[in-house]
Amino acid sequence: MGWLLWLYLSTSGGRAIKIASQHGLGKTLWQQTWPMAIGVLALLGFQLVDSAFIARLGTAPLAAQSFTFPLSFLIIGVQVGMGIAIAALISRTLGAGENERAKRLGSLVLMMGSGVIALLALLLGLFQNVIFTQLGADETTLGYINRYWWPQLLAAWLGALLYFVYSVFRANGDTQLPGKMMVLSSAVNLALDPLLIFGWGPWEGLGLPGAAWATTIAFSTGLAITGRRLILRQWLRVSGLYQEARVSSRPFMHIAGPAMIGQLMPPLAAMLAIAVVASQGEIHVAAWGLASRLETVSLMVILAMTMSLPPWLGRCYGAGDWGQIHRLMRLALKVAVVWQLMLGILLALAAPWVAAALTSEKAVQDALILLIRFLLPSYAALGICMLVVSAGNALGWPLRAMLLSAARLFICYLPCIWLGSVLGGWSGIAMGAAVGNVLAGLTAWWVLRSILSRPKRKPGPTSSGEYPAGEPGSPG
Repeated sequence: MGWLLWLYLSTSGGRAIKIASQHGLGKTLWQQTWPMAIGVLALLGFQLVDSAFIARLGTAPLAAQSFTFPLSFLIIGVQVGMGIAIAALISRTLGAGENERAKRLGSLVLMMGSGVIALLALLLGLFQNVIFTQLGADETTLGYINRYWWPQLLAAWLGALLYFVYSVFRANGDTQLPGKMMVLSSAVNLALDPLLIFGWGPWEGLGLPGAAWATTIAFSTGLAITGRRLILRQWLRVSGLYQEARVSSRPFMHIAGPAMIGQLMPPLAAMLAIAVVASQGEIHVAAWGLASRLETVSLMVILAMTMSLPPWLGRCYGAGDWGQIHRLMRLALKVAVVWQLMLGILLALAAPWVAAALTSEKAVQDALILLIRFLLPSYAALGICMLVVSAGNALGWPLRAMLLSAARLFICYLPCIWLGSVLGGWSGIAMGAAVGNVLAGLTAWWVLRSILSRPKRKPGPTSSGEYPAGEPGSPG
């Protein structure tokens, strides 16, 4: 990611590079995004490698893991929604100069977030058989899921808590430590995966549950290190939490409520999508699961910017600098489109080799190649939608961001997949998913232009383009 982003910002003759040279936006975007991009690549990369290891166990274990993805995304949706609220509130508070309040907010949301995710994980564990049966899992697949799901829920809870800690770091302007810790966690997971899944010497390994236990140990390692750093930097406060909860609960839910609903919609859509895919057979479920992992890895730059941009945008919003916001969004969207188109075309051309690297099953390879060729180039449009939704939560229109997420999934994406399955089977599903992504990107672009063109959000004559005080990369 790094060399391409640098190349685009350094050699483009368009307006984006003029902005970067005049205001330092390109340099600061690079500084804020690259640590998170490397971290996201490491974090999501080990999940893709997890699936590649599991594929060696056979099609049935891989299909079992694929059935758990929508529920794992459900947990991630809740944690990301809360993380968005954490980053937005703390960054706005810091932008207004209320440092002590920002520390109380950090403590409060860490406590609340861990409790909410623990409750959700418990419910998903207790009702697992009912849920997975409804999604189309047969008895053989359920046997694999039952051994895998509880340790995976523990890993998901630890991962959510670690994500909340990362959100506090990002809100305080530090994206480098979270990025480094994602890399470290990934390295621990990758080292443990072969040992715990396949065994070593007399140790037979745990099979599918071994992947979940490797992730649990990896997240525990990252949490121990970042938790200690968080305490040493004194970004938390225990005193005054009750009063802070009374004052901040309403603005927190104003952001977190729509954000969580918006983030919960993708898991719901994933459940409906995998139910459609399950009608095609176990092979196609396995291929869909691998494509889902590959999707998150290929979107690493977009995901990194959705984490690095909101705190920056929140400080600009708190300072009332709409000129800076306009320039930043233009640059971010241009970088996203250029990167995703180039990566998507490259991976589409290399689809047979990518599929062969992920699974040795020929039938699964053939199904996966079709998905890669249709879906990967369409992520340029999907990236636009993701960035606009992320910006909306930071810039004071979370409800519109939630509605945009709903439109992307339930008006653009799912209807196209269903229609594709009816008209063209597996090829129709792949084509329908790609068309849905393109429609979502066009809709997001139209929404962003409509909102930012309103008089109160246009760049004013007094917009200096300077960074708000305390912004990483700013002189202050």
